Amino acid sequence: MIGRLRGTLAEKQAPTILIDVQGVGYEVSAPMSTFYVLPELNQTVTLHIQMVVREDSQTLYGFASVDERSLFRSLIRINGVGAKLALAILSGVSTTEFIQCIEHEDAATLVRLPGVGKKTAERLIIEMKDRIKELSAHSVSPASGQSTESLHTNDSVGDAVSALMALGYKAPEASRMVRQVENMSSCTSEELIRLALQAAVK
Repeated sequence: MIGRLRGTLAEKQAPTILIDVQGVGYEVSAPMSTFYVLPELNQTVTLHIQMVVREDSQTLYGFASVDERSLFRSLIRINGVGAKLALAILSGVSTTEFIQCIEHEDAATLVRLPGVGKKTAERLIIEMKDRIKELSAHSVSPASGQSTESLHTNDSVGDAVSALMALGYKAPEASRMVRQVENMSSCTSEELIRLALQAAVK
């Protein structure tokens, strides 16, 4: 079982990165909270890894902190919460913010995350009540009329829209979220995603 990877950051296209470890490229899916703290390309990166094995796939998920990985592990144990939804939750709120939502039974914030409906939010609150006691509240926190096709004329905007869609948002909603970011043209894709996600859960 792979628990950690340390290597060269070869590629990054949210929510997927490629880490070169002595000539072997490991494709890793990561939440946006981890993307925000990644180094530049060709720099050394270390990620805590969770390997999820299914009948038709073996997927690596990478996290900047042990706390993020612990929360991910707890989330995917909940009925109805798969790895993709867990990744979307971690992309939308930090570990600390998620713990606060559970402690305060804040379903309203949870349902603003992609793929989280009222029933899922209620299940998260009930089933995570005891589990969050095992989690540290000191994880790394994130610094979260026009068609989709026309938005893609800007590479950063197109990358941001694609990443939001990969996290579970529908194309029109992802486009709207990015379009509402102020000073959109001067932001990197990571900044656009962070601002769009932050606005979505307010």
